[in-house]
Amino acid sequence: MRNIVLLGYMGTGKSAISKKICEKTGMRYVSTDGMIVEKEGMSINEIFEKKKEPYFRQVEKDIVRDVSELENVVVDAGGGVVLDKENINNLRKKSLLITLWAEPGDIHKRTKSRGHRPLLNVENPQKKIKEMIEKRKPYYEVADYHVNTSSVGVEEAAESIIKFARTR
Repeated sequence: MRNIVLLGYMGTGKSAISKKICEKTGMRYVSTDGMIVEKEGMSINEIFEKKKEPYFRQVEKDIVRDVSELENVVVDAGGGVVLDKENINNLRKKSLLITLWAEPGDIHKRTKSRGHRPLLNVENPQKKIKEMIEKRKPYYEVADYHVNTSSVGVEEAAESIIKFARTR
């Protein structure tokens, strides 16, 4: 089976579904954000505050380049990975790209208790979520397969993705 890369906005279930796919297939879990935190020795929030978003995106690009060479992995890709065409081209070499969608209200519920979401540290997070989803929608549409996580749970989403991946 090819590598599987889960794309999508924060709070769509990328981490939980990636881990569930790994549990069911024996593939290895890789988180681009986790690798960035490990490499930089600070949280995503701290990187955004201290070094700013352009720096973060460059580190992210370097990590994605490395991850795209791995085998037998499920990649939990940071929400903004899709914003750089080079990231998508690198990931597509060995992987199926899967976009996870969710309704803005569901995303807000899932993310509001988490303080490490730098792009949502604004006065009206739900409005910001809607705006960012609309802006990123064309980027997420490059995926090979799409799952709406507002209408399915982690188990069902993972099964659907595995079934799709086995046919490719």
